[in-house]
Formats: sequence, structure tokens, C-alpha cells
Amino acid sequence: MKQFVVDIGNTRVKTAQFEGERLIHETYFEEMPSFLEYAATLVFDHAIISSVTLGEEELKKLLGFEFIFLSKSTLVPIKNLYATPETLGVDRKAAAIGARCIFEKGPLLAIDLGSCITYEFLDEEDRYFGGAISPGLQMRFRAMHQQTARLPLVNLIWGEKPELIGNSTEKGMKSGVYYGILHEMQGFISEYQGKYPGLRVIICGGDSKIFESLTKDHIFVIPNLVLYGLNRILTYNVNLQ
Repeated sequence: MKQFVVDIGNTRVKTAQFEGERLIHETYFEEMPSFLEYAATLVFDHAIISSVTLGEEELKKLLGFEFIFLSKSTLVPIKNLYATPETLGVDRKAAAIGARCIFEKGPLLAIDLGSCITYEFLDEEDRYFGGAISPGLQMRFRAMHQQTARLPLVNLIWGEKPELIGNSTEKGMKSGVYYGILHEMQGFISEYQGKYPGLRVIICGGDSKIFESLTKDHIFVIPNLVLYGLNRILTYNVNLQ
């Protein structure tokens, strides 16, 4: 069974083709027209779309194929025990479910480094309780620039590891953001490990590669984790039909 998975974010359109649960091909687009042109060339059995920028009706007008639009009412293969399920972002559920695609047993913590950093916990019985949300890498840089009079707008790129002691304003900002996020994640991981022995951790999202140094026996960096989660949600709903 061939499946097409689409995640439309704030800045990019991420897509993947799956054969069952096996990832065949993934592609990213910076602009919607390029994605539409690409999607029109594909042949598949089922599709799912998650979008934070376009609604279901808008996408139906743009696309020439049927799809499941991921919403808060879409059935998912986990028990959602979030206290306010109507406020839970669908991408957060997809990250937790994607982690279960990688590790079928045991407690899991999925850390998604996107616009915000989200921490999603799934216990060994596939019960989702929630996690935490904090400002993402770009958001921290923008906040310092926009909310002060003199701090510049700086950025980190993949492969760049700031010096611990920044000897200039720009280097100090990079050190503060990089090591702030690094130690935040390490602190969360340590707290969860103390409470849930055998915890596996997966780091995903657009900025995950910047923190590949965290990769260890129990910590894995899988940038496209949400795509795996969307594919499993799609399979789950197809099997219910």
C-alpha cells in the first residue's frame, strides 16, 4: 500500500512516500507551487495532510486527490489523556506517534525543535499525557533582537557549535541560545529518566541537526519523525474503514 504524507508548516512543505511503514522517499519544498507540481506527478493509494497555514477546504481546491486532513477529531492510535485535548496541536500528537514507530515498546520522549520546542511523553501503555513547550532557537534570537535596543539579529547554522565563552555580543548571544537549549533538553531528559526507567528519547524537527552532539545510546536524532507519525495515523484510519 503506497501512502503519501504531507506536513505543511510555517516555512516549508515536507512530504514523504511510504510503502506500508517503510519510508521510500522524502522531499521538501520552500514554496507551495513547487509542491503542487510535484504532488500532481505521484501515484498512491492514500494520503494525509497536516497543515498549520491552509485549511481543509483550501487544500481541496488546490489538490486533485483525496486525503485525510489531520485535525483534532482525527482518530489516532494512542490514548490521549491531555487535560485540554481541544487545544493540543496535531503536530504534537504526530511527533509522539512517530516516536512509537521507531520504538514499539517502553516509555518515550519526543523533543521537536521547531518554531517552539515541544516535549511529548508517551508511556509504555501508549498513553499520552502531554509534556512541555518552550521558545525555539529562532524565536529566542528574534526575542533578544526585537525586545532590546542594541542586540543584533543573529542565527546558528548546522555544524556551528558556539564557544562557551562568547567574546563578542554576537558570540555571547549564540552561546546563550545554544547552551541554553542544550542544557534545557539535558535537564528534561534527566528528569524523565529518573521517573521512567528505560526511557528512549528522539529529537526531531528543523533545528534537530544542530544538536546532534546529544546522540547517545538512548537518544536519537530523527529530523523527519513527524512524517513517520503522520503515516501511522493514516494507516490507522485506513484500517478502520
